[in-house]
Amino acid sequence: MAPFIRIGVLISGGGSNLQAILEACAKTTISGKVVFVGTDNPSAKGLRWAAKYDIPTFAVDYNAIISGYHPATAALQLPEDFDLEDVLSKQHIFKHGEHKQHLEAFFLTRAIAETGLLEQIQAHPFDLLVLAGFMRTLSPYFIDHIVPNPAEPRIMNIHPALLPSFPGIDGYGDTFRYGCKVGGCTVHFVDYGEDTGPIIGQTAFQIQPNDTLESVKKKGLELEWRLYPQCIQLFAEGRLKAIEQEFHQANGKRYRRKVVKIQEV
Repeated sequence: MAPFIRIGVLISGGGSNLQAILEACAKTTISGKVVFVGTDNPSAKGLRWAAKYDIPTFAVDYNAIISGYHPATAALQLPEDFDLEDVLSKQHIFKHGEHKQHLEAFFLTRAIAETGLLEQIQAHPFDLLVLAGFMRTLSPYFIDHIVPNPAEPRIMNIHPALLPSFPGIDGYGDTFRYGCKVGGCTVHFVDYGEDTGPIIGQTAFQIQPNDTLESVKKKGLELEWRLYPQCIQLFAEGRLKAIEQEFHQANGKRYRRKVVKIQEV
């Protein structure tokens, strides 16, 4: 029997994946329990699922933090252990050459908001943090606090496309507009980049000539609700191992990539 894990969930909207996770826990197809649900959006409709299951919730209003940001007062709101240069050196979200003032404002507001998240999360010990439609980029500052040992990742995300194709916020839309004949979704561990972390699981569906963007999204969501609980259960069973793997190309070049190996039972 798999160990019983404690799961924290972050959402931004309707929480359909949260619903699927909660139902899987209730049916014991996930050997675990959701111990908190947090959001960046105090009006997130998905919070109703947490209420239904009597799960503690909290909200950190990112929009209010961002709109109230001012460089002159930001330092007063930052945690003592925040190191902007360290964050900038680790981040893989923005391209090199991005205006430094823009980068600083982005990561300073993120640090202020993420400090609020971390303060709330500390009240709820957990084993795995699951992003279920959480529409905010996590900074290296937050990731390092949640994952002190990079060899043991424990932040999981589901993305509406077959990564590494179509990262970003509109995976199904990008897939559809590109004219792809196959769409799908991906569960991966979170790293410092945008949807670049090592892949845990993927599932795909055919895109037919008569499909619309809405029908593509519907097909994708139905697969998400099955795939995400399956990947969480693999984590609960201790079967996910992230390793550095070296690849050799025909031209003699080598590169290293972190990948997830699924261990046999």
